[in-house]
Amino acid sequence: MASSDKEPGSTPLGGGGEGEGPTPPGQLTTMGSKLLDKGAKMLQSMKPVKQVQQHACSFALYAHDHTRQIETHLYISRLNQDFLQCPIYDSDDPLARLIGVEYIVAENIFETLPPEEQKLWHSHAYEIKSGLWVHPRVAEMIVKPELKWLAKTYGKFWCTWQVDRGDRVPLGTPALMMSPQGINAGQVRPDLLKSRDDKYKMYSSEELKESRLEIEEPEWLNPNADYWKQHGKGFALDVLEMDMKCMRVNLLPPVPESL
Repeated sequence: MASSDKEPGSTPLGGGGEGEGPTPPGQLTTMGSKLLDKGAKMLQSMKPVKQVQQHACSFALYAHDHTRQIETHLYISRLNQDFLQCPIYDSDDPLARLIGVEYIVAENIFETLPPEEQKLWHSHAYEIKSGLWVHPRVAEMIVKPELKWLAKTYGKFWCTWQVDRGDRVPLGTPALMMSPQGINAGQVRPDLLKSRDDKYKMYSSEELKESRLEIEEPEWLNPNADYWKQHGKGFALDVLEMDMKCMRVNLLPPVPESL
């Protein structure tokens, strides 16, 4: 069965797909489908999607292989002040691929989680303080209050589409992702950082790092988060075959109590 730390094999190209490269296989969108999309957009509310209010860009490392690093684009909606949910894309282009989801919680929520659960989460303090996390095209002074809050949060990020290895469709099991850190095994590659900074020219990561010196870090980072830093161990998922739990359906009519 598939494991998130192994390549599942060659990417399928079937379905009479158009094009090559990173795009998924498949036919060009028909006019009928486009008309349906436009009609549905006018008639349906799309309430959950409309709750997305922020776009942030950062980087993530595979929990089982820190040599694999990706640029991530988080589209953030706020369930309340202490809980964010973020679909994650590989870019901010119109045809960006949805590659995963991250949940972000305040430290008071994180501290209520069981220790085994906490090991799946990462801290955000370094990501914020080092200038890796940015809000593209939004002035730093506007997002500074949010950054101060984010520096004391924890996130859990599952990657469902490993586009960095060339997968044209989502393959295998989800992969747990970690946040960059300031030690060798967790630092972002300079070429990735330069590419991102060149794309958003209104600031550089080094400038942001200087401007964020006054942002307070948590008084204490839970050692279960960023588990690899203390233990040198990552996490990968396996798919296991198991017996199903089946619902029992009574097809006979109930017997009257009088009988």
